[in-house]
Amino acid sequence: MKTMRTSVGAVRTLAAVAFLVVIIPIAALFVFPWTFITRNAALLYKCGTTLAYLAVRIAGIRTKLVGLDKIDPKGTYIFMSNHVSNVDPPVLVPFIPRRTSVIAKKEIWRIPILAQALDLAEIVPVDRKDRDSAIDSVRRAGEVMRHGINMTIYPEGTRSPDGRLLPFKKGPFHLAAETGFPIVPITILGTENMMPKGSSIIHGGTATLVFHSPLDPKQFASREDLMQAVADAIASALPEDKR
Repeated sequence: MKTMRTSVGAVRTLAAVAFLVVIIPIAALFVFPWTFITRNAALLYKCGTTLAYLAVRIAGIRTKLVGLDKIDPKGTYIFMSNHVSNVDPPVLVPFIPRRTSVIAKKEIWRIPILAQALDLAEIVPVDRKDRDSAIDSVRRAGEVMRHGINMTIYPEGTRSPDGRLLPFKKGPFHLAAETGFPIVPITILGTENMMPKGSSIIHGGTATLVFHSPLDPKQFASREDLMQAVADAIASALPEDKR
């Protein structure tokens, strides 16, 4: 049974990769020139999230949404979720209301054309090994949010190897305190079994995204209290053995 599941997963993974390998160059021929000419990343973002959604569907992943009605779709938020799998971003981001930015490793800016597209999309670069770069990324993220763009962050800073919440980094909470934008905690369930850390095969299944009520940074006495409230919210929807 396990062998069959692995085989099916391998076929679905190859199908998803083949889809992206074929469609991305075709889409880029139209979307990149339009983005560079108009200096507007809306079409680029829509294309990217649509391809991500279709790829995970081809890989056999379905998504269940819980609590999305708690959020004003016109609001600007810092979305923070747990992180247990490489499929978390393509599963989550297409369901974020409106457009979102993320903080990404600066290494991907080494590709010239892609770097221009990332800048136009207002993706925020960071060198996690450089403290000054990390501080600057928080400042830049604040500027992006003041343009009305959401920010999606994994406060653990890396994937959890066993699904349990790791200690949070302080940077995202500095961002919340300095900008005043509310935080929406999100619990991602099920993806740790779809593509565990270290695996290259995607297994199908249902990923559940639990959107918790927004938290106003101004309502907390300290950043530590805010950090704890976000951790408690995310943990509240996790299985008992993962809290």
